[in-house]
Amino acid sequence: MGVRIRQAGERDREAVVRLLDEAFMHDPVSSWVFPDEAHRRRVHGVFLGVFLDIALTEGRVDMTEDGTAAALWLQVPAQAPEEEDDTPARMREIADPDNERAELVGRLTGAVHPQGRAHEYLLLIAVSPERQGEGLGTALLAPALERCDREGVPAYLEASSARSGRLYERLGFAFTDRTVQLPDGPLMWPMWREPVAPGSGGAARTPAP
Repeated sequence: MGVRIRQAGERDREAVVRLLDEAFMHDPVSSWVFPDEAHRRRVHGVFLGVFLDIALTEGRVDMTEDGTAAALWLQVPAQAPEEEDDTPARMREIADPDNERAELVGRLTGAVHPQGRAHEYLLLIAVSPERQGEGLGTALLAPALERCDREGVPAYLEASSARSGRLYERLGFAFTDRTVQLPDGPLMWPMWREPVAPGSGGAARTPAP
């Protein structure tokens, strides 16, 4: 699939926030964090914008040239940071201060995040709703995963639905032995991908650290 990809910058922030907002508006996790749809429409983009700002300043944002898909990546070092991650609290403070779920989702996913081995973390991948099912997500992730393979670096993500998990499996991700159960809400599935060694024809599957 001939998809042109470039790295997004600060000038693309508004467009990428709009894309994230549209793509995740009815996602199971977003619906749990903001169960009232009218309220969700008011604060959802602000909430996801925190993810984007982190990726723009500390990681990388890949997007298709036409702006219909974007992937947010962070490089996670092998050693855990000495200070507690304040991102979940910041997300709640910025987007929805009275909503404890806006912080809890980050706390719960952070508690199961693998440590002890450097890896690429796919924070979010979004495809415009009218373009979903065309293979854009796969095309967008392919170069990043090829780079992981060349450099011998694993990758990690949390699937927000069983359906998306099956799509990631096709790209070499495997479910870990842990899930995230959102209280009175949906499951999230952490997934780990070992790099494919040159000439191996497949990734050597080992458990996430």
